[in-house]
Amino acid sequence: MRRLTFLLRPSWLILAVLVAAFAYLCFTVLAPWQLGKNTATSHRNQLIADSVRAHPVDVATVLGDTPTDSHTEWRRVTAAGSYLPESTVLVRLRHLDGAPGYGVLALFRLDDGRVLLIDRGLVGAVDGSRPPPIPAPPAGPQRIEARVRMSEGVTPGKDPSVQDGYRQVYSIDTAQESTVLGQALTAIPTGERGGYLQLSDNQPGAFTPTPLPQLDAGPYLSYGLQWLAFGIMAPLGLGYFVYAEIRERRKEKAGAAPTPAQAAAAASAPATVLAAPTPEARLADRYGRGRH
Repeated sequence: MRRLTFLLRPSWLILAVLVAAFAYLCFTVLAPWQLGKNTATSHRNQLIADSVRAHPVDVATVLGDTPTDSHTEWRRVTAAGSYLPESTVLVRLRHLDGAPGYGVLALFRLDDGRVLLIDRGLVGAVDGSRPPPIPAPPAGPQRIEARVRMSEGVTPGKDPSVQDGYRQVYSIDTAQESTVLGQALTAIPTGERGGYLQLSDNQPGAFTPTPLPQLDAGPYLSYGLQWLAFGIMAPLGLGYFVYAEIRERRKEKAGAAPTPAQAAAAASAPATVLAAPTPEARLADRYGRGRH
């Protein structure tokens, strides 16, 4: 055990603590973070794929789900009712075909009186900085087809405003839009946050639909596996360095110890007392003696 006492030095202790902390983070934080994103993305992709194959259902069946139901997003639904006038709200910082754009929101009152938030789609910005004239949604009874989407939430510090004659927000959130428009909205249960409807193509009042996300699981699984590998390799690397240090110490100790033949020769040689060499003798031994 004495050969391992060097591990008690501060430098080795600090290295061991750092390796242990890194491995702990890999197994408990970093790898679960990436693997969780992979699971969520795969689940989302499956819901989108299922919605593409499924026939639309009446929105009333979705509104009847419990608030904890997390499988309503992306469902295709139909709704009968009419758009509320003067309910246009623009969503800033959107893009259409790679250029700046705006999302257009409106309110839709169902035949039973409940009011839903509708994403009418995207419009391009004029000169890349201001909204174009937004046509009002068609009046009168309408029947629309849309997808259920979850509210995006609100970003702190990005408050609603009125610019260029339109009420404008930075995200689609049923609670915020209810405050902006001064109208009680029925949020569609989607689990974490209340949802809204995103119009499909060629629907009454629709602009360019927001494209569906790519059905790609992304790199999250490989990233998660990499963090697991790093968490395994870090302790193994520390073990290799410990082994290398022990091996070098063994070599140094073996080189300093006399061989059995050297020890026997030293024991049989007569004991003599050697005088310490003078400085002149040491210089002559190192550089050679000068000519006389």
